[in-house]
Amino acid sequence: MPLTDEKKPLLNGNDGYPYSSTPQPSSESPTSSLIDPGTMPSTNIINEGNSEYTVPEMGPENSASKVTCRVCQEMIDVLGKKEQHVVKCNRCNEATPIRSAPAGKKYVRCLCHCLLICKSSSQRIACPRANCKRVINLAPSPVTPPVPQVPGMCRVTCVHCQDTFLFNMLQNALARCPHCRKVSSVGPEFAKAKAIFFLIIAIIVLVVGGVVTFLTYSFVLSHTTYLVFYIAFVVLLLIALWKCLYYYKIKVSSIDGPV
Repeated sequence: MPLTDEKKPLLNGNDGYPYSSTPQPSSESPTSSLIDPGTMPSTNIINEGNSEYTVPEMGPENSASKVTCRVCQEMIDVLGKKEQHVVKCNRCNEATPIRSAPAGKKYVRCLCHCLLICKSSSQRIACPRANCKRVINLAPSPVTPPVPQVPGMCRVTCVHCQDTFLFNMLQNALARCPHCRKVSSVGPEFAKAKAIFFLIIAIIVLVVGGVVTFLTYSFVLSHTTYLVFYIAFVVLLLIALWKCLYYYKIKVSSIDGPV
């Protein structure tokens, strides 16, 4: 059976999360790609049916500021890191998940303690560490119950971090990714409609302001109050043009499909 092409490492060797795990005894940074099936030593093939595990979400019901490292049992402070999927232990430098894997993914712990993330349908993967290279045979994942259908709810891939999150298309608003906290438009139609709306507003303000200026410019010297109206028209015009440009240039996240 061919290896899955998993190219997403966990943690990057420093404190930048999410996703990576660096071996403590080795100074080499982990590679993000799996080994070629043709170079797999048969003596390194292992069965890891129990190496998969799920993690409860760090929500209000699980608000502890520390978690236990899954490798060395050291307590890890997760204060301010609960939006991440994994945290790195300062003692053994291994990754410990604190949130469930993204949709369609699962965690796997190699015998060398390297934490991997792969597709939930994967049955055979390889450890990317240069000093390990074990081939891990995974037991088939249990069938998860279907998610209840919510009107307008869809799965979205963030254009900034390429992570997946859920968004209700019935909301007349931009989407903020819960992983990178950046804002994007879900689908190009919303951003295009908003850009056209503010362009129309800018045109209306320009026309009304021009008419008022034409009819009152001769009274400006004797009635300086008109200057306040001129400034207000200019400010409104600039705001409308800025919002039009903002929605025109905003990045668009792709819709993967309904939940």
